[in-house]
Amino acid sequence: MKLAKWISAAAVAVLLSSGSVALAQGKGHGKGHDKKGNDDDQDAQFYKDHDREVIGGWYDEHRDQLPPGLAKKDRLPPGLEKQLVRRGTLPPGLQKRLQPCPEDLERRLPPPPPDCAHVVIGGHLVLLNRRTNVIVDIFHFESR
Repeated sequence: MKLAKWISAAAVAVLLSSGSVALAQGKGHGKGHDKKGNDDDQDAQFYKDHDREVIGGWYDEHRDQLPPGLAKKDRLPPGLEKQLVRRGTLPPGLQKRLQPCPEDLERRLPPPPPDCAHVVIGGHLVLLNRRTNVIVDIFHFESR
């Protein structure tokens, strides 16, 4: 009788210990996880598909009278263009070339998050965190 209890207790212990290993899987610090175990949302975009359609439509409507920052003459050289990436920091040389977002386009866009603003630079609409100069999201007009 005592042997049966010991065997049962050992079986329960084995099952409980293997269950905790299975629950711990996927909680590492590998690809897609930060140190806190949260999923990395690096691909998250502020401008949704609908917003991108609205932005593209606005650009098509105003193609003949584009404001500063969006006109063809305001395009960036390829080396600077590569530096405009989501989650990247706006280079100091480009901070001087920022233009405000046109009012009629601004009205069509979702309101920016706190400390952020919609700006245009070198043929791009940029959602920029003004406090940290981090590019939250970007829309490339010329890639349409």
